[in-house]
Amino acid sequence: MASRRQDLTVIAALWLMVLASSSQVMIIAPILPRIGDALQVPEALQGTLITGYAVALSGMAIIAGPISDRIGRRRILLYGTGAMSVALCLHPLSNSFATLLGARVLAGLAGGILTGSAVSFVGDYFPYERRGWASGWVMSGFAVGQIAGVPAGTILAGAYGYRAPFLLFAVTMGGAFLVTLLFVPQPDVARSTESLSIGGVLRGYLELLRNPAVSGAAAAYAAMFFSISAFVVYLPTWGEQDLGMSSRDVALMFAAGGVANILTGPRAGQLSDRFGRRPLIIFSCVGTAALFVTSTFWVKEPWTAWVLFFLIMVLVATRISPFQALLTTLAPAQSRGALMSLVVAVGQIGGGLGGAAAGPIYAAGGFLACTLAAAGALLVTGAIVAARIPEPKSRNLGAV
Repeated sequence: MASRRQDLTVIAALWLMVLASSSQVMIIAPILPRIGDALQVPEALQGTLITGYAVALSGMAIIAGPISDRIGRRRILLYGTGAMSVALCLHPLSNSFATLLGARVLAGLAGGILTGSAVSFVGDYFPYERRGWASGWVMSGFAVGQIAGVPAGTILAGAYGYRAPFLLFAVTMGGAFLVTLLFVPQPDVARSTESLSIGGVLRGYLELLRNPAVSGAAAAYAAMFFSISAFVVYLPTWGEQDLGMSSRDVALMFAAGGVANILTGPRAGQLSDRFGRRPLIIFSCVGTAALFVTSTFWVKEPWTAWVLFFLIMVLVATRISPFQALLTTLAPAQSRGALMSLVVAVGQIGGGLGGAAAGPIYAAGGFLACTLAAAGALLVTGAIVAARIPEPKSRNLGAV
């Protein structure tokens, strides 16, 4: 049995990967106005930077998931962190919208290698009754990215141009590669013996999708990611144009959300270990949808935007680690990588569609229209979880 020190080392390594990976995705929304000004990109097209990343990630994830089941999770972490480090180094070289979009596509391919890997690793390494706790701490890297990475990147973009943040995240991802190389072991679980041929991979995915819980989880992830993109992509633009927010105000808003995530994420994971995952997920979906719908009516000053994003991220943190822990139960260890890649890849397609749709929605109906679209998609997520994704019938609810 692994020692507590080794457990904490594994969590630290995965945490650093999540920090770097999430930061380089989240930085796009707050610096979209900088990118648009520098490269003369119309507002309606700016969301395609998110779409290009999401589509590339989805395609690569479908390939990488079964490979990770076959070769082991540690190797896929090394390939993904190494490839992402290189891709991020290419961003500062872009001098047009087309070349920046190309760099985002390459980052998406690298992200596809990493997709679901941290969650799959947690599922392989930790017993179910501790996965909520472990997932909560690993995903707090996302929160620290909001508190430190995204605000720092936003300020760097304001001072030195949109290229500067990507150098910061390239260095961070390089650190994740080194920590994984030196300290992360390969979990001692069964590996897939299925063929890696196209036919074998497709049969594996079709078999997974025959499970109503898996197909429901994929649909729920697609709706959830659509909701996130529909709301977040033009949140900074709305803040700057309608609320008079500066780059510093936007950075503080994301930092406030990160504080909420750190305060809530690990505790939400522990609560879900004790009381179950689905109630927290459904509560989060309904509560977040309500905040989305009402946001434009009471958010009138920069400080109220900070409050809004803080509350939203409390509810997001309440949902994420329980949802991920629940997903790890839907397939055995030897197909867990394929499961997570499938679900998150479909989710990224939803996010890409949300990013692409957000531009025309914002142009036609303003940010209110974006909030309504986001709320509707999130209510669909909660309904699918309630109807299609069961809790495990046997688990130790008392362990944390």
